[in-house]
Order: sequence, then structure tokens, then C-alpha cells
Amino acid sequence: MSHTTSPLPASSSGLSYVHPTPTSPWGTYLSQVDRVIPYLGPLARWAETLKHPKRTLIVDIPIEMDDGTVRHFEGYRVQHNLSRGPGKGGVRYHPAVTLEEVMALAAWMTIKNAAVNLPYGGAKGGIRVDPKQLSMKELEKLTRRYTSEIGIIIGPQQDIPAPDVNTNAQIMAWMMDTYSMNVGATATGVVTGKPIHLGGSLGRVKATGRGVFVTGREAARRLGLNLDGARVAVQGFGNVGSAAAELFAGAGAKIVAVQDHTGTIVNAQGFDMHDLMATLHRDGGVGAFTGGERIDPEDFWSVDCDILIPAALEGQITPARANRIKARLVLEGANGPTLPEADDVLAERGILVVPDVICNAGGVTVSYFEWVQDFSSFFWTEDEINLRLDKIMVDALKKIWETADRLKVSLRTATFAVACERILMARQERGLYP
Repeated sequence: MSHTTSPLPASSSGLSYVHPTPTSPWGTYLSQVDRVIPYLGPLARWAETLKHPKRTLIVDIPIEMDDGTVRHFEGYRVQHNLSRGPGKGGVRYHPAVTLEEVMALAAWMTIKNAAVNLPYGGAKGGIRVDPKQLSMKELEKLTRRYTSEIGIIIGPQQDIPAPDVNTNAQIMAWMMDTYSMNVGATATGVVTGKPIHLGGSLGRVKATGRGVFVTGREAARRLGLNLDGARVAVQGFGNVGSAAAELFAGAGAKIVAVQDHTGTIVNAQGFDMHDLMATLHRDGGVGAFTGGERIDPEDFWSVDCDILIPAALEGQITPARANRIKARLVLEGANGPTLPEADDVLAERGILVVPDVICNAGGVTVSYFEWVQDFSSFFWTEDEINLRLDKIMVDALKKIWETADRLKVSLRTATFAVACERILMARQERGLYP
């Protein structure tokens, strides 16, 4: 199938009940798959596999609120592909969560896990809820009921959830405890991103941001861009964006612009990172930070910088914004932040994009380490974790870059080529049952 630029017909969506558009998350993913098919050789026979999630589960989550009323929330767990191992992917709590979004996120996890050669398939979960409107007691009830509902398809050897947008170690602890109570035995390996004393791994919280930094450092070397003095702009300042910003600042870069849900701030001389982080921890956002000038959110995309890190939600870099970006290097800390047409604009302008499916794979890589440690009940130091993470990320990016050079394609298409070859080879060798 050729790259689609008009609204996708239902038959190309892989599901009769999903009707994606080119700018929707699932539509973006399908377009990315279409672009890699010409490079798959005989394995292209199996490419349709990538367009069909293996399993989609929609659950109703009724909970009694603190005021005695009963509210119903809709939750999802999607297992996109399990050819290479159990499902792996986060759970997000967000008022805009949809089944189509979760499908796309699960599919990107399939690609991401294969790109760094982890023994996992791809999965993702979500609940359509604004967690900021819930008390801790209500949040716990929501999490436990959701876990019970999806418990029929998750497990340490089946599908292993992890934190994502608006979820954290406490939510993973509730998920682990609920699953354990239901199976009658403590199963620490059912989730990753847990508190350290419940089988969590050192280095997990900042692992995704560290992966962004490591791949960014390698890409900057390729471009001849010195990180010392490089100007960095970051969209999204949660775990991923803030951790990456701190690491880049530690390497001598200047963080000159930050945007989150509370505001957009700039300082051409670079922010004082200690003060910026203090504001973030105090307020939960950067909007009130006084060490920079507050600007219109849309002006973020035309800030003078060398490196741009979109680390918020999907679909942020549109063709119009891509035409305004002044960076030499884009590091995708978020999942699916760049629309396919915007990808083309950035390529035409000579702006290098390190795609999400390799750039932000640090989190799932350390989740893999956590899972392995839980099985063995033997835990590594944070230095050991970081060394192992750095090696996996550097080696994976090297193979992807070699593939991009050989095929003369973008890093994104090269990442998909490497990952899809591994996924479809597993599909082919396993065969079809019955």
C-alpha cells in the first residue's frame, strides 16, 4: 500500500470499528508502516499483521465516589503484537484517552521493543479520566477496579503494564497488589515502575529522559554539534522532559525554552536549572517561574535553538509548526509527536529527527531490567543500570543508523525497518495456529 494522504478507508485501519484520519494516532502509525513495506522484502507478505492489534479490551470501571455517588469510567488495554514475547507498555490516565490512541501507542511499543531488541511485544492501556479531579481514595479505587477488569489478560508472562502519562509508582503498587490478591500470590513482575521496596528498579524514574539524552548525544556527534553551549528547547516538563533537560544541562547545554500545561517560558541565556526544578516541584509546572520571559504557546515552535525535545503528547509537530522550527536536531521524547507530513517538511529542511521508537526507549529498557530483577530477586546498582541502558541504546541506534545509510531513508523508516524485520521474522517462524 502506498503512503496515504487522504482520509484512510476503513479497510486500511485494520479494524472495522476504527476510522482513522492521517493526523490521528492510529492513522499516523499506519502511514509509518506503509512507508517501510517497500524495504521488507519477502517479509512484506506478513506486513498486514502490523495493522491488526491482536487483542483489544474495553472495560467499564464503576467506582463509588467520596460523596456517595457512583461514576463510570471507560478503560482500555490493547495488546498489539505478542510474536516476540509478552506485551509491554504503560497505562495513562487522561481525559482525552480513546481506544484509537491506545491502539497506536500499543503499536509503537511493538516497534520500540523490537528496535532495541527486547523480548517483548507491544501493549498499552488507559482510562479516560482527569486524575486531578479525583481524591487519592478515588484514584486507588479506580486503579484497583481497572486492574481487576484487565486482570484476565495481564500477568508477568502475558502483559506487563508500567507508568505513563499521569500514572506513577504508587499506581503501579496498587496494580501489583490488586493482581497479587486476585491470583493469591505476590507477583512483583506483573508491572514495572514500582516503588523500589516493592521490587522496583533503581534508575527507572529518569530512564526515559536518560535515553533521550543518550540518543541525542550520539546524534549530535554525527552532526558535529557540540553539546557544550548548545541551546535546547523542551516541550513537556514531566519525568521525561525534565530528566532530559537536567542531563543536557549537565553536559553544558543551555535550556532556553520550556513549555508545559502551565505556560511557556524562554530565556536566551539559559535557565538556572536548580531554580527551574524547584519551581516545578513546588507548583507542578513551570508557568510561575520568574527566571524567564513568558510567551504565547505557539511562539515556542519558532524559538532559536539547536535541539528541540517534544516530550508532551502525540501530534504536536504539524506541517505548519515544522516549517517554523529552527533546531538542527529533534529528539522525540513523546510518543508520536510528529505527523507524517511534518516529518517530510523537517526532512526537506535538513532537520534531523531521532524518532520516538528509539529516542524514548530508555524507559522500557529499564522496565525490562526491573522485570528480570524481579524474576531473579537479585538487584543491580544504579550505576550498573545506567551502564547497561547506555550500551543498549547506543548499540541499537548504531544499527539503525547503518540501516538508514544503507537504504538511504530517514532514521524513522530505518527504525521501523529494523523492528518490523524482527517482528515479522518471529511471526513467520512461529507460523499460524491452527
